[in-house]
Amino acid sequence: MTAPSATQLESSLSIAEGLVAAIRPDQWGAPTPCTEWDVRTLVGHMASGNQLFAEMLDGATTLEEYRRTAPGDILGDRPVPAFHDAAQALLTAFRLPGALDRPVTVPFGTVPGAVALHLRLTEILVHGWDLARATGQPVDFGDALVEQEFQFGSQALTQLPPGRTPFAASHDVPADAPALDRLAALLGRDVAAWG
Repeated sequence: MTAPSATQLESSLSIAEGLVAAIRPDQWGAPTPCTEWDVRTLVGHMASGNQLFAEMLDGATTLEEYRRTAPGDILGDRPVPAFHDAAQALLTAFRLPGALDRPVTVPFGTVPGAVALHLRLTEILVHGWDLARATGQPVDFGDALVEQEFQFGSQALTQLPPGRTPFAASHDVPADAPALDRLAALLGRDVAAWG
């Protein structure tokens, strides 16, 4: 499996930020493929996830501490700059010396930083798909990166501890479906319903 890189992260975050910046004022309350979340909640989840991983990588917090003290609304009244700031913090953290080797405790265990980077990339890609579908925007993260994370996700799902199901059940899509649709379906998105 190809090792993830900070360069891939930078490109993915830039594309995701472009999606966030293009959200129209009337779309922030729109539904998303994440059935419990509207667009604003989805963007807030992406930003808070980026902030959490940044703080865990640089030693500022642990998963448990963050859960106790996390702000309720990370976006505030300036959602695009808030998303940008969290993305930049994440990128800075993954560029720290030794970041890809440092152990990071995520919701399902402690993993090397490289695995944590795979997790963030996958999250950005899939939630980028969610956001694009919810707001009617095109999105292209590049097939090579999406295929890389599809392979990672396929393997990772088989290694989850019993009883841990952070995603909905995978959906079937045609084998020739776009790579990003296949990744979204792998992680529980009903691609046909949001086509």
